[in-house]
Amino acid sequence: MNPFAVRTEGLTKRFRSGQVAVDGIDMEVPQGAVYGFLGPNGSGKTTTLRMLLGLVRPTAGAAWVLQEAMPGSGTAVLPRVGVLVEGPAFHPYLSGWDNLRRLDACDATAEPRTSRTRIGTALERVGLTAAGGKMFRQYSLGMKQRLGLAAALLRPRELLVLDEPTNGLDPQGTREVRHLIRELADAGSTVLVSSHLLAEIDQVCTHLGIMGRGKLLMQGERAALADASAVHLVVTTTPDHVGAAGAVLGRVGLAEVRAEGAQLHALLGDTPPERVSAALVLAGVDLIGFEVRRPSLEQLFVQLTGEGFDVAR
Repeated sequence: MNPFAVRTEGLTKRFRSGQVAVDGIDMEVPQGAVYGFLGPNGSGKTTTLRMLLGLVRPTAGAAWVLQEAMPGSGTAVLPRVGVLVEGPAFHPYLSGWDNLRRLDACDATAEPRTSRTRIGTALERVGLTAAGGKMFRQYSLGMKQRLGLAAALLRPRELLVLDEPTNGLDPQGTREVRHLIRELADAGSTVLVSSHLLAEIDQVCTHLGIMGRGKLLMQGERAALADASAVHLVVTTTPDHVGAAGAVLGRVGLAEVRAEGAQLHALLGDTPPERVSAALVLAGVDLIGFEVRRPSLEQLFVQLTGEGFDVAR
């Protein structure tokens, strides 16, 4: 069985102007994952999502969604996918409820007799029950975003594709969306969530894909990516043991060992921390402090791209 809900090989989009928006990416979204698709605005995230959904044809490469080739299998696949891409678009002079009713009626796989229940449940999940009768044109940006999420949740979905789902939401709304994403994943859905707000993704994702200038720079499990990057060890000892501690760190294979007063800093690499601490103790080094510092998601992104990143709303 294919373990991926989304997979691409060499997926590329080149516009007529010559701009390469997406440059040969090999993307793998495991089934059941919350895959955080990260990158600054203009990095190619939304174009990638649009190609996965058959909204934009790739220049080269191939994509599979729920084990079906896209865009050729779109008719069979898309009813199993809930989507919020580039902000919601609804009829301005219809209420939130009526907008969802029209969308639900367009779904040939939906049972008409249970439409009212589906719509009510979707509105409740995104906190719009009280505003369901209000005209869409009177909605705030955050309410429009919530209605877009409700549209994606009208039916149980195997895959949710959410592009900037917290756009326009206040802190409470953002927390609710995070909770909803976890709830959907716990229920068995795969969630592919794209964002340039790193702090929001970091709290909910199990896997990461980091885009930069159209390229997929790194992807994998969140914890594994942190371990594979520049993990630092900080050892604090007494001033007269700094030299001996530095020699031990070099002997066990740590790189870039440097001393700052009574502290030594080094790249841990693949060396297990417990092996380092045991070697220091065996060498008679007085250990006052022993800290493994894994880079934050922000630091990981900067290491990969040299660019800054939006880490807050």
